[in-house]
Amino acid sequence: MTVYPLSQSNNTVKPGPNSTVKVNYRGWLANGTEFDSSYSRGQPAVFELNKTIPCWQQGLQTVPVGSKVKLVCPPSTAYGANQVGNIPPNSTLTYEIDLLEVSN
Repeated sequence: MTVYPLSQSNNTVKPGPNSTVKVNYRGWLANGTEFDSSYSRGQPAVFELNKTIPCWQQGLQTVPVGSKVKLVCPPSTAYGANQVGNIPPNSTLTYEIDLLEVSN
């Protein structure tokens, strides 16, 4: 898993392993096909961090609220050999995530 900062905030608050996060995000397959987007639904998404894929669990704990990152998630930190929706097995996933809020 690799985290690439896209914009950094001065906030010092970061999610913990049991935090709930509010994010805007897009997700792409390695071939550039977008498979999910909160933007297309017109509202941010809210997730319990400990119920997301390992890439999000590990990567977002390093991100201050108000920052935007790109996460590159190899299959071992995403869905592995499982097909999930329109995501094929053994897919490397790329996400662009804007961390809006954190609650513990």
